[in-house]
Amino acid sequence: MSLRGAGLRFGQRRLWEGLDLDIRAGEFLAVLGANGSGKSSLLKVLLGLLPLSDGTLEREVPREKVGYVPQQKNFAPDTALRARDLVALGVDGHRWGIRMDRKRVNRQVDALLEHVGASDYARVPVGQLSGGEQQRLRVAQALAADPQVLLCDEPLLSLDPRHQNVVSELVNRQCRDAGSAVVFVTHELNPVLPYVDRVLYLAQGRFRVGTPDEVMNTETLSELYQGHVEVVRSKDRLLVSGIPEQPHHEQEAE
Repeated sequence: MSLRGAGLRFGQRRLWEGLDLDIRAGEFLAVLGANGSGKSSLLKVLLGLLPLSDGTLEREVPREKVGYVPQQKNFAPDTALRARDLVALGVDGHRWGIRMDRKRVNRQVDALLEHVGASDYARVPVGQLSGGEQQRLRVAQALAADPQVLLCDEPLLSLDPRHQNVVSELVNRQCRDAGSAVVFVTHELNPVLPYVDRVLYLAQGRFRVGTPDEVMNTETLSELYQGHVEVVRSKDRLLVSGIPEQPHHEQEAE
């Protein structure tokens, strides 16, 4: 996928413009920025759900080869859907009618559950699982089509640090082992910092693209926000302070 001169607006409000971006096979791209900066909207553009205001999107990957991991939203406790049923929706949920090849689907579901470490609770209703367990299943569902591009929308939201690391490692495994391009929207860079090749940072209608060292530094973020933002590296973690609050409209931009 490639964006050329891409811009996105809602009414008079500009999220970003003039964005040139190539999404490369086998690359882990993290998308960062404050609420309302247009991170999730970027994924909707890549998914074909939202038209650009300016510029073009070139897509060489078939839609069925684009996987999507949505934001973490817990299922209701009384949801009857089992873990393996949720993953099976990624295998043949797009087809109508009775499932004809149950054995093949079951084998594929079993392999996906094993891949994400969810075999032990395959028959447990999803509403009884923790947020981290549910998110493993969403990753498995997204991997069902062996995607060439994997789009992840805040997959670490509301997860504890241990489950953040588990989900981050699963996504990175798909990137490195299968050569999938990963676009990973997140508020928190540190769980994925060891895996990230490039960062796209969106802020107040502006953006920067580069390696984590090129983007996540005091000079670059201060320029983006037009005010002093302090970035400190402590061992293998980045600490960022001084980012100003900005108005946002969740329905429109995120």
